Amino acid sequence: MISTKTLAAALLAASMAGTGWAAVTADEAARLKAELTPLGAEKAGNKDGSIPAWSGGYTKVPAGYKSGQPRPDPFADEKPLFTVTAANMAQYADRLDEGQQYLLKKYPDYRINVYPTHRSAAAPQWVYDETFKNATRAKLDGDSVTDAYGGIPFPLPKTGAELLWNHSLRVRSQGYRQAFRTYTVDTNGTASLASGALNEVTIPYYTKGLSPENLKSNGGAYYQNLQSVESPSIRAGEMLMYYDQLDNTRPAWQYLVGQRRVRRAPTICCDTPNFVASGVDFFDQVFVWFGPATNYDWKIAGKKELIIPYNNNRLVAAKPEDAMAKHFVNPDLVRWEVHRVWVLEGTVRAGKRDVRPKRRLYLDEDTYIAAIGNTWDAQGALWHTSYGFPWVQYEIPAVGQETYTTLDLIKGTYSYTTMSDQQNQIQVIDPLPPSYYTPESLSRRGVR
Repeated sequence: MISTKTLAAALLAASMAGTGWAAVTADEAARLKAELTPLGAEKAGNKDGSIPAWSGGYTKVPAGYKSGQPRPDPFADEKPLFTVTAANMAQYADRLDEGQQYLLKKYPDYRINVYPTHRSAAAPQWVYDETFKNATRAKLDGDSVTDAYGGIPFPLPKTGAELLWNHSLRVRSQGYRQAFRTYTVDTNGTASLASGALNEVTIPYYTKGLSPENLKSNGGAYYQNLQSVESPSIRAGEMLMYYDQLDNTRPAWQYLVGQRRVRRAPTICCDTPNFVASGVDFFDQVFVWFGPATNYDWKIAGKKELIIPYNNNRLVAAKPEDAMAKHFVNPDLVRWEVHRVWVLEGTVRAGKRDVRPKRRLYLDEDTYIAAIGNTWDAQGALWHTSYGFPWVQYEIPAVGQETYTTLDLIKGTYSYTTMSDQQNQIQVIDPLPPSYYTPESLSRRGVR
């Protein structure tokens, strides 16, 4: 005879069979409606008051603003609270990452202007609602994400892999057009245009009205991009198309003018040199981190208070020639603030190889954006430091990150990616149809 308790356990096991365990319990998820923000950050400020409590983020749209216009700096009248230099960096060492400490020591003219902290992270209410659902329905199946949609997949992250997926699935619009330029700057401070292109992006994961089931039926693509190269002239007409998928893969196709054909693109991930930046950095350093994540095992190394770039509308709107200094992005244009960050460490997975056996990412607690990333070479020397420039996108509302830099600390060179036209910035659009992102469609648009 089976006891009631045993039968209940058996029924529970049967109901869970084949589905995997939910990320957190309902009681844990309830914290998202109490002491945590709807995306999982601590609502409270810090002890010394340098980080304020979260009060809903920045959601005010400037009068007369239309998507695609330059987004005004919401904090343009503020002055730095203090400036970190080589002379006083020891005073702030516990809030500086390895890369910033290196730059302060190496370059006497490098400095970090620290402004008042604004927790401007926000999202539409429907994204908060889907994030709450994700807390108990989203799961990891190996390197893949299942049953997630429309919000942060793991607002109460338990593992490094979950935390990394939060960055990849950070809050964005359902679609956008973005013209950009990527420059490389050599050791003499000479900037060269590596790529000028247009990204046409559809993000099914953040297309309102869908569901996890819709994403599965459409192949699991959460981010689709068609990139059309406009400059320099030697590359004009090239196109690159790729899908980022919830199974942690990135199929890609490329159209080369000289060949007049569409073919599967070479690997655009991991430690493959980034041809968009003339090979100065690697593909997974786009946006500071740009998966897939199969080369590394990831672990959460805790949280800390760190000085990171934030609310950088002024820099994003600046002309590239004003933004690029000799060895680094112009410190006078970069806004830094104190924020809580997740510290995420990656080591090369057994059976895999990568020219950077160790890396560390610092993810903003409020948005999960990887604001800073550092890599080390096989000899243990700090090799790269990447940092992005989060900025307020009023019409979503959200904090985005499309402008970023990667410095090769060994060679003394860097890359910088920014908007190509300061009068026409990222424009939020309706999702483009699936037929727009096919090899056949790419072929039809090719220059003949």
